[in-house]
Amino acid sequence: MTGAVRGRLRRSRPLTPTARVRRLRRRITLLFTLTSAVGLVAMAVWAVRGDDGRWRDQLDRTMSADTNWALGLLETDEDGRLDADVLLDTAGTACPPLHLLSVPPDPAPDAARAGHRIAPADLVVEHAPRTPCLTVDGPAVRRAAASAVNADEERSLDGVTTTGEPVRLLALPFYPPEAEEDARPQGALVTVADTAAQQADHRRLAGRVTGGCALLVCLSALVGHLLSGRAVRPALEALDRQESFLADAAHDLRTPAASLRTLAETALRGDTDSTDVHRRTLRLAEGMGALVDGLLTRARLMSGTAVLAAEPLRLDQLVEAVVEDAPADGHRVTVRAQEAVVVADPDLVRRAVANLVGNALVHGHAPGTPAEVAVTVAVEGASATVTVEDAGPGLPPEVAGALFDRFRSGSRSTGLGLSIASWVAHAHGGSLTAGPGRCGGARFVLRLPSGDRPAADG
Repeated sequence: MTGAVRGRLRRSRPLTPTARVRRLRRRITLLFTLTSAVGLVAMAVWAVRGDDGRWRDQLDRTMSADTNWALGLLETDEDGRLDADVLLDTAGTACPPLHLLSVPPDPAPDAARAGHRIAPADLVVEHAPRTPCLTVDGPAVRRAAASAVNADEERSLDGVTTTGEPVRLLALPFYPPEAEEDARPQGALVTVADTAAQQADHRRLAGRVTGGCALLVCLSALVGHLLSGRAVRPALEALDRQESFLADAAHDLRTPAASLRTLAETALRGDTDSTDVHRRTLRLAEGMGALVDGLLTRARLMSGTAVLAAEPLRLDQLVEAVVEDAPADGHRVTVRAQEAVVVADPDLVRRAVANLVGNALVHGHAPGTPAEVAVTVAVEGASATVTVEDAGPGLPPEVAGALFDRFRSGSRSTGLGLSIASWVAHAHGGSLTAGPGRCGGARFVLRLPSGDRPAADG
């Protein structure tokens, strides 16, 4: 089989419920991250653009104030020609550089001049600093001046010096004295300012904003991953409980089902007495019923759907009734009961005690010898205890740590009894512990609080 065919088979294979939930978690995380990223990028762009416009506006206002002051020093002689002597004598035009450009006379009528645009090359340079602190190409100065003249308003634009340094050019149009309202500008004053420091500050801000945005996107991805994990955790736990229940059912029902089939085949062949077959079939059916009941009880406890019907009950009387109903089959069970009252679910506590007693009767003796089981009910402070002790081989060290897990018991066989008893104890806020007995066997202690109500609901 080629790699392409195997890849298609893998892609066409349906996903398990757990895989679908985990894929949903990844999609939730991705959606949360993308949403956060879009918002953060939009805010970052807005902040960077706002800072860019802010420093340009501040610089333009400063340059406009200086240029308007210089414009007030311009004069015109009797023939209407510009006279910049006062400006040159009063203001230093080298730093920041100040350029004076005028519009050449136009012989066309006023109606034609109204729609005539001034080309940058048409402007006449009346004054340019000889040794400016910022040397800008003449075409750039002309373009700024022509833009202000043609627009009939102040204009600014970005440029570079002859050495490549960033600068800002501002052009302010001026008019002849006593000009009419619709008169064309007579020329323009152009000033230049260095913007290297402002642009460096802007780049640093943009870098910090970009880095912070990237960090926040990563943080949002982590938060989204954690939140999506918390969101899908109940679904994953429910799937785990479902798979655990199915595994328990398959594991525990496989053996009795196979035994029933063997008995049915034996009965069909007529190899044994039908009465014996019916008796064995009845025992297997009763065992399977108990298994199914235990599986359902454990599933309800694990899922938290088993509601505790808590009520005051005499624990000593309940234990005596459980021992009386337990199948003795030649074994001996003794009870020492002190009057003890607890608030608990009678059915669940009865099942837990029955499981402990049944476990001791099955595993608490050597093969071929009857079991000796001692059950004690006592009151210890704010708790009531049920102690089940046998004289069997004891607890193997290799199973002591996982004794209350499903499919473990005291003699390496599988089962749910101790697991259910442990769940019942914890559901009531109590505990179930195991240890060596005084007669060399196993000793189990079920502890239940004697308060007003159980501490937990499963």
